[in-house]
Amino acid sequence: MDSTIFLTTFGIIFLAELGDKTQLTAMALATRYPWRKVFVGLACAFALLNLGAVLVGGLLFAVLPLFWIRLVSGALFLFFGVTTLRARGFDEAEEEDEERRLGGRGAVVTSFLMILLAELGDKTQLVTASLAAQHASPLTVFAGSTLALWSVSLIGIFAGRQLARFVPLSTMHKVAGLLFLAFGAAILYQAFFAH
Repeated sequence: MDSTIFLTTFGIIFLAELGDKTQLTAMALATRYPWRKVFVGLACAFALLNLGAVLVGGLLFAVLPLFWIRLVSGALFLFFGVTTLRARGFDEAEEEDEERRLGGRGAVVTSFLMILLAELGDKTQLVTASLAAQHASPLTVFAGSTLALWSVSLIGIFAGRQLARFVPLSTMHKVAGLLFLAFGAAILYQAFFAH
């Protein structure tokens, strides 16, 4: 397992999800259900989503030239950087409506479905696919992304309210957005100038 790829994937995904609606959903679910059941549901959802992302990314790595993969990946990172910096923030009413719709199904199933629906096609899933497409190490990307999402969720479950008291969500989003822009620029530089 390549530690650089693992740490890069972990760091990008961790910062991107810190303070995101998924972390706040985990916090909200943990106020209604036992935290272990919430974590089992969301852990299974993230594992399934990341498996799909890594498989798509691995297929792209096998069939497309590295230049095109880097070009698209760099553009995606720049796009997510801009949209993260411009995000209007967490819409609590939307999350409460979704939770009410799924609420009668038990803690594990509710957590699984809420996270699956919230993250399907989300920026972190696309970034995971992009990273898997850039590196011939899908297991490392899967491990880094999945562990980052699990870690952020556990923080949401146990310490989310405390963290939000000290670090504003807008600051967390700005750091994540700037990180996306920096990685996007670095990937585009590699696409055009690295040999």
